[in-house]
Amino acid sequence: MPELRKVRTETLEIAYLEDGPPDAETVVLVHGFPDDATTWNGVSERLVAAGYRTLAPYLRGYGQTRFLENRTVRSGQIAALGQDLMDFIEALDLRDIVLVGHDWGARAAYIAAALMSERVEKLVALAVGYGTNDPDQRLPLLQTRNYWYQWFLNTGKGSRELKENRRDFCRYLWRLWSPGWSFTAGEFEATARSFENPDFVEIAVHSYRHRWGNAPSDPSYSALEEKLAGPPEISVPTIVLMGADDGATLPELSEGKELFFTGSYRREVLPEVGHFVQRERPDAVLKAVTGAV
Repeated sequence: MPELRKVRTETLEIAYLEDGPPDAETVVLVHGFPDDATTWNGVSERLVAAGYRTLAPYLRGYGQTRFLENRTVRSGQIAALGQDLMDFIEALDLRDIVLVGHDWGARAAYIAAALMSERVEKLVALAVGYGTNDPDQRLPLLQTRNYWYQWFLNTGKGSRELKENRRDFCRYLWRLWSPGWSFTAGEFEATARSFENPDFVEIAVHSYRHRWGNAPSDPSYSALEEKLAGPPEISVPTIVLMGADDGATLPELSEGKELFFTGSYRREVLPEVGHFVQRERPDAVLKAVTGAV
């Protein structure tokens, strides 16, 4: 059974779930929005059975992860999430890891893989292609429709709805994004408790406003933002898994990204799978972690 542990960085006390032998090869599993570290339970169970150690951190704004200082900006920008992940890896002095990220976690994992490749052996990204953070990018009309929740959170009414009715809001997203997945009320509730984190709403709202150029950056990450402009190439062997029925992100948004990868790279679209690849097809994630790129 995974054990809840905590580690401090310069910014956060990060809560995380650990399972498996402490001296085994380590897989770091990073969740997205709106989700939490328990999303990886089915994957972690299989990885531990295969002889791996798993670490699943709770992102800023989720579960028991907390800021160390009240004055710290509650930024949800991608650079902040990437820095948090790199800080987590360094705080635990992790090396030769397999890095697996979903949704927000995939965006953070791309950053860590690009900027600390000496510590990352392999990258598996779920539901998000690389280099899709540009606020000026042109989107297919269907994708524009799918991003309704992001546009909604760019309004005062949207942020109030998330604050006052977060469980129904997030449950609705789960249903839309993975239409073929029948999750139970208990499964959702086990995760939804993480949304009671005092910074959950502020970070989510800032994330989607910043992503589209409608909120300021935290100056603390200006140097990192400069490094990420481009974006930088990734030399780490990488596998990208997309759900064919993803109601949040069209699989074609991850097409044509090979030019950013100097190492081996493979992209796979899974039929009859929605957004939550790790929950719907944990076996596919296991295969991606343990198999060849």
